[in-house]
Amino acid sequence: MFEFQVEATQGSARAGRFTTPHGVIPTPTFMPVGTAGTVKTLTMEEVAGVGARMVLANTYHMYLRPGHELVRELGGLHAFMRWDGPILTDSGGFQVFSLASTRRIHEDGVDFQSHIDGSAHTFTPESVMDMQRALGADVIMAFDECPPGGCDATTAEAAGRRTLAWLERCRERFTQLENESATPVQTLFPVLQGNVFDDLRAAHARRTMELGDWKGYGIGGLSVGEAKPDMWRTVEVLDGVLPPDRPRYLMGVGYPDDLLEAVARGCDLFDCVAPTRNARHGTAWTEGEGQVNLKAARFRRDTSALDPSCDCTTCARYDRAYLRHLVAAGEWLAMRLLSVHNLRFLIGLGERARARIADGTFDGWRRDWLERYRKERSTT
Repeated sequence: MFEFQVEATQGSARAGRFTTPHGVIPTPTFMPVGTAGTVKTLTMEEVAGVGARMVLANTYHMYLRPGHELVRELGGLHAFMRWDGPILTDSGGFQVFSLASTRRIHEDGVDFQSHIDGSAHTFTPESVMDMQRALGADVIMAFDECPPGGCDATTAEAAGRRTLAWLERCRERFTQLENESATPVQTLFPVLQGNVFDDLRAAHARRTMELGDWKGYGIGGLSVGEAKPDMWRTVEVLDGVLPPDRPRYLMGVGYPDDLLEAVARGCDLFDCVAPTRNARHGTAWTEGEGQVNLKAARFRRDTSALDPSCDCTTCARYDRAYLRHLVAAGEWLAMRLLSVHNLRFLIGLGERARARIADGTFDGWRRDWLERYRKERSTT
């Protein structure tokens, strides 16, 4: 039920197709984040309309509210969210570890307090598998420890060692749940850690590969404050270790230039809250001007499309002057329209990267695009 086929390559960049029980995902692609079972401000019909083929939901948030067992009772995430395509759930590990002042990590799991009401909870590898089984996503992530950006090698090594121990427990519980019931059909991705230390990253990846025949790999612990050159070097290290016939999901990365840099280094799937978060703050990505802030007074009388090269419904129907008015007035419609555009911008960028890999022009196109985008962004 899960298969990844590489259809074209240029260097390390790959154009592929990831087959899941709920559909085929052409890669590389960006996956919108539906943290609490919704991509903020948008209907799932609008999410499909921007070209999304797979979406995410967050185990931590769905566990706290409305509860994973209630979601199971209501038919699982696909029925609950009204989304017919593939879904990925993360383990909730990053959210738990971000609660640094109210959580305690130990060998069995993590004790933490809810950000909603302060109530006490514990996540273990087994309970996280149970939750994600109840939610019913196609791809579920193993429970991992994400060390903080800028940590030393000793801290990173300890987190990686615990992540591997938890992965074995996740695999055992996942297999047990599969044997108990054939539905839902799911696959488990491990999460690779090691911070920006090349030897730790390579060793962690090799040990992970020894633990199972995984259908794909999550690359975690990046985009957490490290310098961009360190991020790209780390991805390059993993490109030389990971099997070429499995999809690679670079977790939490979703700015336009980062996406293209990662595609060039062999990554296939991406997610980030940036498109909708930026939209809620009135900023948008454009082909001609980089990132723009629509609060700026220069847009008051600008009747041009937000991005004339974009094929989204926002750019087809609304001009900058109107969008600027909505942003300045604090209207929710601004967040909706800009979310549509930002998501389409990223997903469309993945589509163009895929086409360029297929026709053998990716390297030159990527260099030109990044040079222009970064110049426009710095000028703006």
